[in-house]
Amino acid sequence: METIKKSIDNQLRVNQGKNLFYLQPGDTLHIAEETVMAIERIGKMTDDQKNVLIDYATDNALREFCRINQYLSFDTVARQSLRKIYICLFATIMGKQKPTEIISRDHFKKLKSWLQKTNPFAETTYAFDAQQLQAVPCSEYSIELQQKTLNLRSGILKEPVLDIGCGPQGPMVAYLRSAGLEAYGIDRFAGVQPYLISADWLEYDYGVSQWGTIISNIGFSNHFIHHNQREGGDFLTYAKKYMEILQSLKPGGSFHYAPHLPFIEEYLDKETYTVTTQIFGSHGFSSAVVKRLV
Repeated sequence: METIKKSIDNQLRVNQGKNLFYLQPGDTLHIAEETVMAIERIGKMTDDQKNVLIDYATDNALREFCRINQYLSFDTVARQSLRKIYICLFATIMGKQKPTEIISRDHFKKLKSWLQKTNPFAETTYAFDAQQLQAVPCSEYSIELQQKTLNLRSGILKEPVLDIGCGPQGPMVAYLRSAGLEAYGIDRFAGVQPYLISADWLEYDYGVSQWGTIISNIGFSNHFIHHNQREGGDFLTYAKKYMEILQSLKPGGSFHYAPHLPFIEEYLDKETYTVTTQIFGSHGFSSAVVKRLV
């Protein structure tokens, strides 16, 4: 099992950062013979073991797509569709009925079609780009920087606390819990800690009047701005989810996020919410705290 996982990891490294939409002659995407030989051995495994490996390949492929561009979004349906592509790939390789060159061509054609369908803007972004893509940075920021940016002063956080887009390790969540606070985090690639929830922030049910404090640093609001500015962006879905997040706050609770969202904050009901913003330096980077009054 671990040997096959290592082969899958190596396969991802072979094609790491390569552009599915690169239009110049020459096929730069390929499946290594090592990967083919490893997957051929799966036929001797149980169905449960096969499913573990298919899930492993699917999850790590998603991580690679998001490493290249954090603005790519994959809901449950998209993930299931990608999993079907890997089920087909594994079955084709185990069937030993096609040469590796044909298997490679068909697989990457399916991946390209899947990406076109799930994130149409990707083709526009990358069709005339380089053969090798540069990743859009996405980092886990230090505790001190997040505290300053999000105005998380000691003693003001109401429980429970939820960190949206907490990162795979959820460092802020771990820090808050070490300080004795009831804190949780959601992230599409959340780790195995019991206080971290693996979820898409657009699909997660935040509840009503449930959270004392919600935080999101260069996460939800950053993507909201991206969709607001991008042609064909899913602005309305983000606007609805933003209001759902605010309604999930307990009276007296607050949503701390950066960057701030002036294009929607100005329309909030002033009898229900107050908005406090702060600007950092001459570059205009900003954050906001929205407090629910009633």
